[in-house]
Amino acid sequence: MSKINFGFIVISLVLLSCNSNKKKKIPNAADEVITLQERVESNIYKIDENGKNDSIPTTIESRMKSLNVPGVSITIFDNNKILWSKGYGKKNKETEEDVTESTLFQAASISKPVASVAAFKLIEENKFSLNENINSKLIRWQVPDNEFTGTEKVTARGIMSHTSGLTTSGFQGYHKKDSIPTLLEVLQGSETTNSEPVRVFQEPGTSEFYSGGGMEVLHMLMEDVTGEEFPQLLDALVLNPTEMKNSSFAYPLPEKLDSLTANGYDENGKVIDGGYHIYPEKAAAGLWTNPTDLAFFMIALGQSYRGEDSKLLSQKSAKTMMTRVPNAGGIGIGIDGEGKAFRFRHTGGNAGFVCYAVSFADTGRGAVVMTNSDNGFPLIHEIIRTISREYHWPAMWMRE
Repeated sequence: MSKINFGFIVISLVLLSCNSNKKKKIPNAADEVITLQERVESNIYKIDENGKNDSIPTTIESRMKSLNVPGVSITIFDNNKILWSKGYGKKNKETEEDVTESTLFQAASISKPVASVAAFKLIEENKFSLNENINSKLIRWQVPDNEFTGTEKVTARGIMSHTSGLTTSGFQGYHKKDSIPTLLEVLQGSETTNSEPVRVFQEPGTSEFYSGGGMEVLHMLMEDVTGEEFPQLLDALVLNPTEMKNSSFAYPLPEKLDSLTANGYDENGKVIDGGYHIYPEKAAAGLWTNPTDLAFFMIALGQSYRGEDSKLLSQKSAKTMMTRVPNAGGIGIGIDGEGKAFRFRHTGGNAGFVCYAVSFADTGRGAVVMTNSDNGFPLIHEIIRTISREYHWPAMWMRE
């Protein structure tokens, strides 16, 4: 073989090798995130009444259609960072507006852990204590004493752990055209309110009884000891420090947020009259937010728990919140699991809205899913189970 031919062969092989390398796609973190996101979106399994998966996977959109859920929004985070956020379906079926990652939903009872963190910040500032009789600091109204309060008194610890003995598990909300009751009217009862007066019905500390009414007593306490209105107080104590820039307890909502709200829909797919209900019971159910902002909150609370960052709470306060109260859950937030599976979470359900937020306490990972439908719980359960499977995380649903 001549030297010229040999050189030509060598050059050809080198060029082929270069072209081959150009065709090879080098995987990176962004590719993996997209792949996992796509797998979550297309590997949803229906869960039956016994908690077992169907054998055939389907898509998020298909399950939304089957369950009559107009819209859903998801955020997944890990290592204290947002991995991805995305909206699906419609925030308003009547105008055909899409859900985006900026769409706002009612957080419903997820308002409670946000309000509880604010309460713990005030406890850190010695505005009140976790275990004192709450009546010692209330100004505008007092929890009525009765046969159940002779020995044990209502405390902030009891309220946030739902062991206070207070009534009124939840609230219905009000139509936009209704007369909206004041906080005082919610607590003492009036012709304006559609809920029972908040009273002690069993000795505090006896057992767990979920009490949104108790959170409204805490709402009043926080205003009384600071002299500030609840929405502005929560902005300063929680929403601003965690950069929840698209969240608010105020009503009417700030103008920049009002156009982002989703309509809520009942189990038959009918829009809630007026688009959504108004909840003057702000600590119990009044937060408007999106999954990304709630993820920021969950990340910050986890960082406080691990002692990584104290901008939200001290480590001592965060650990107190996530310590189980006998015969109940945590103080201000639900807790489940043990070891690497130990997690804090909360569900929420207002008229036309259902949501869920969960995070593993030791790793800064978790998810938030929000829907604008009364039918949202089955879909959220299926999405959360898929996330656990695809990301190889421990189960994240309550007691699953």
